[in-house]
Amino acid sequence: MKSFIRTAIAATLAVTAVAASAETKVTDAWVRGTVPQQTGTGLFAKLTSPQGGKLVAAESPAAALVEVHEMVMEDNVAKMRGVESVELPPGKTVELKPGGYHVMLLDLTKPLKAGDKVPVTFIVEGRDGKQESITAEATVRPLGKTDDKSAAGETDDLPEDHHGHKH
Repeated sequence: MKSFIRTAIAATLAVTAVAASAETKVTDAWVRGTVPQQTGTGLFAKLTSPQGGKLVAAESPAAALVEVHEMVMEDNVAKMRGVESVELPPGKTVELKPGGYHVMLLDLTKPLKAGDKVPVTFIVEGRDGKQESITAEATVRPLGKTDDKSAAGETDDLPEDHHGHKH
């Protein structure tokens, strides 16, 4: 009887370990700050799915509408559009970032200021078709700051509208 119980406990722990390792991880979640009257902003993060899958949706109480988007260049014009999903290759980190895939928070419930925390839930569909919900807390970064330096309170040397431009 004792060996049966030990085997049952070991099997339960093994299943739990496999389930835990199969979960998608969300890191470095952040939101771009807003100004008064602004109704939308971008949310960014890094997603890693050990088994692979795809990001199919996101939710947040900070906005009435939350959509997964991508930014693409067409005829030298940046265009943003909603997408049905973002592929998450097995074991690879996919970065949701400005100028690429990201999450749009639309019809914000209030302005978002630097230091605020925004709850977000990412919906990921695994290769087996099952969905998992991953909750995270995204930190609001100062308006115009999009790199890791801004998270540490450092600022860029260039004015916001001149980043990377040579005149």
